[in-house]
Amino acid sequence: MMLSKLRDLLRLRSSEHPADQELVGLLEPGLEFEGKMTVARGMVRVNTHFKGEVHCSGTLVIAEQGELEGEARSRFVSVAGKIKGTVHAAEKIEIKANGVVLGDLYTAALVVEPGGYFDGQCHMPVPASQPGEVEEAERKA
Repeated sequence: MMLSKLRDLLRLRSSEHPADQELVGLLEPGLEFEGKMTVARGMVRVNTHFKGEVHCSGTLVIAEQGELEGEARSRFVSVAGKIKGTVHAAEKIEIKANGVVLGDLYTAALVVEPGGYFDGQCHMPVPASQPGEVEEAERKA
């Protein structure tokens, strides 16, 4: 059943960034990791306890049993488990229905499904096409 869920996730994401969807790291229950992990390309799936830093140029998936305590940097982050710390995603962070994020988020887009939980601050860049509108709104305030 776990493999079918992973295949479904791969199919859904494959159209966005195909090179970022190749599974290159899989941390499953029974394995605990502490330290720093750097992944040059592809997808990393964490389904166990991870303490430290993850730097992934592709996709980082924190699965249902996954817990990340520390910092994550990736292009795309999907959370069905739990993150306690800081998350930087160049494109998007998705917090799934059972996902929990406690900490600060830095991303261009944030999606929280019903049932997902986020407690912290979200920092989003001002869209490049609208800086004048933001400045004008700040002057009126």
